[in-house]
Amino acid sequence: MEPDTASSTAADYAVELIGITKRFGTFTANDKIDLRVRRGEIHAIVGENGAGKTTLMNILFGLLQPDEGEIRLNGSPVVMDDPSVAIKLGLGMVHQHFKLVPSLTVAENVFLGMEIRRNGLIDHQAQEERTTELSKRFGLAVDATERVALLSVGIEQRIEILKVLVRGARTVILDEPTAVLTPQESRELFATMRSFAEGGMTVIFISHHLEEVIEVSDTVTVLRRGKAVATRPTAELNKAEMVRLMVDRDVSFERPTRPRTDGKTVLQVEGLWARDDRRHPALRDVSFEVRAGEIVGIAGVAGNGQTELAEVLSGLRPPSHGTAVLNGRDILTLSPAEVRAAGLAHVPGDRMTRGVDGNASIASNLMMGRQDRAPWKRRGLLDWKAAARESIGLIERFDIRARGPNDTVRRLSGGNIQKVVLAREFTNEASFLLIDQPTRGVDIGAQEAIHDEIMRQRANGVAILLISVQLDELLKLADRLLVMFNGRIMGTVDGENADEDQVGLMMAGVSPEQAEHAA
Repeated sequence: MEPDTASSTAADYAVELIGITKRFGTFTANDKIDLRVRRGEIHAIVGENGAGKTTLMNILFGLLQPDEGEIRLNGSPVVMDDPSVAIKLGLGMVHQHFKLVPSLTVAENVFLGMEIRRNGLIDHQAQEERTTELSKRFGLAVDATERVALLSVGIEQRIEILKVLVRGARTVILDEPTAVLTPQESRELFATMRSFAEGGMTVIFISHHLEEVIEVSDTVTVLRRGKAVATRPTAELNKAEMVRLMVDRDVSFERPTRPRTDGKTVLQVEGLWARDDRRHPALRDVSFEVRAGEIVGIAGVAGNGQTELAEVLSGLRPPSHGTAVLNGRDILTLSPAEVRAAGLAHVPGDRMTRGVDGNASIASNLMMGRQDRAPWKRRGLLDWKAAARESIGLIERFDIRARGPNDTVRRLSGGNIQKVVLAREFTNEASFLLIDQPTRGVDIGAQEAIHDEIMRQRANGVAILLISVQLDELLKLADRLLVMFNGRIMGTVDGENADEDQVGLMMAGVSPEQAEHAA
């Protein structure tokens, strides 16, 4: 575990969790975990989905109560029986799934529940001035008067952090902070985290992206199957060693070998135009094709038309002009259900809004879209015994960490919710897979399994359009990369010989010729 020195005392630690154990029925999520976080450091917690990371942080923040163990803040034992206690003691937590009110402004969200009042009325100007002052101090640029519904997820995360700061947090817990951020937004967040630490604050963050752990953290604690297996200075670990501690085996990061495809064209898109929610042009004359047994990757900084492209192809957004022919049928005038019937399976980028019904069981979610087909439909009704058998098989195949098919999806970790979506869509016998952010919020071991499954779909002749903000994922999987900027396809890059710097320049709007010369 963590190498303590003789000079280390309890007062050196902002947070100490000692012998923390948490059980849910017969399942032990945290098993006698010790965690000590020094004041002024950035401390990363890594591990597979279901390793106990979020449970441990929920205990620290008072959202869950431990069955055994002790919590100490600044050397003093505390009873964290409610988040309000944690906040009073200087803790703040930014959750993986944001909790903002879209109809309210940035400032109104920041001060929600602790409004500044003057003569009995909310002082909106004071709230906006305070929000602006905090955002400038910590490098979290926001427009305090803008409504949240109009903002990107990167800005939404800044608001969540400002909510924590305005409540006086000295220790900030970030759960998967970059899961919805672009690379540029991630770098801005890292700068903010460093400024926190330099100012004497403490940052604890959970992440599946080991490159960012290595880049920004001072110390790493690795959890595996509910136990803390190691705490090390980050400088003493490389990516391969960290992965081995997490999953107890080696994981390959190499590009899989694959035969060239000469399959028939499954999807043909020509001259596609579409508008975003604010009626601004989001897709501008987009044309491409995807062949059977081919993975075409869409590379680009989030907000450059990828979301709108996925929505148009899946029937969720009407286009302005153009055609999209799937298996010989123009799908742009079809409903989402008709598009699926035409041969499309869709893994949406926002799994909670469009991927699952969080209040329903795993089995119910896995059966969505196939409940009207044999063998699950019998005499006009869903055969729940058949659905349970199918669900158990998919839970095992996709390693969904849950107690069983009747578990409510909302109780699962973000990565396991993603596996539910993937399990349903990857086994839908579709000829075309539209995959948007397949490994968002998923740990490194599960990423490898998902990548293997995507390659298996390719080998089975499925045409795949893969959208990801993780360039390394696209470089590993795609046969061809289409680089998007400002709603246009800047160019096509061969996946086998793609140059990361060249693709990065094209993502910033540089022409392919200029990017090739600059790279």
